[in-house]
Amino acid sequence: MSDGKSLTQSDKPDTVETADMDWYVYLLRCSDNTLYTGITTDLVRRLRQHNGELAGGAKYTRAKRPVELVWSAHCASRSEASVREAWLKKLSRSQKLKLALASNRAAESGSTTLP
Repeated sequence: MSDGKSLTQSDKPDTVETADMDWYVYLLRCSDNTLYTGITTDLVRRLRQHNGELAGGAKYTRAKRPVELVWSAHCASRSEASVREAWLKKLSRSQKLKLALASNRAAESGSTTLP
């Protein structure tokens, strides 16, 4: 900024996306037991949006609240997140649930390796 002030996180518009941001692909379980897949740079914010605590969130999840995060994976770029999202969407429901179950087991055992 020209006045010498630096931008804080709260000063930055929500729509700013840069190449060096961390991205995540995630899988939600909705209240009707359906699954929803998406990508984001901020998992906590996005989950709050899907649950109606903040403005935003997908139209699909608005009628299926509350939603629960059942799986996520870190990606180095938006491109990588989009590719992983497309891969995840091609999986069958049972494969997605196995992925979520494996992730939960890994988290409970202290392992950091996710599929």
